Amino acid sequence: MNIDSLNWKILRCLQENARLSNAEIGRRVGVSSPAVSERIKKMEDLGLIEGYKTIVSPFEVGYQLKAIITLRAFMGKLKPFLEKVKTYDEVVNCYRITGDENIVMEVVLKNQKHLESFIDQLIIYGESKTQIVLSDVVKQNAIKSLK
Repeated sequence: MNIDSLNWKILRCLQENARLSNAEIGRRVGVSSPAVSERIKKMEDLGLIEGYKTIVSPFEVGYQLKAIITLRAFMGKLKPFLEKVKTYDEVVNCYRITGDENIVMEVVLKNQKHLESFIDQLIIYGESKTQIVLSDVVKQNAIKSLK
């Protein structure tokens, strides 16, 4: 699908606040509510919009640490890890990557002791490196027009 400038404007509105009404989006982008609704429906049907979600603040629910952990899997341990990682509540995002490490994870943890315990669970799968996140520079991965 070729995304025109109006669709990009609609997408930006939705990425900023997916709860905006079609009427409000229409006011912001200069078209009618039915036109917004039709465009959103078409983008959903084509798979351009994959879904909507609620983002919960980890800090407000007791997770005081955020960390980025990379893992270099031991021989024969990558596939078992790829199954196991799906069961970890601490993992917010996990990517299989190229390079020296196989995996990069974004995790949220309650405290330093929780971090230690989590890292201990990774030892059987490979060598890990941990970086503590100090702040979010870009809060969400909003895709912007690349024109």
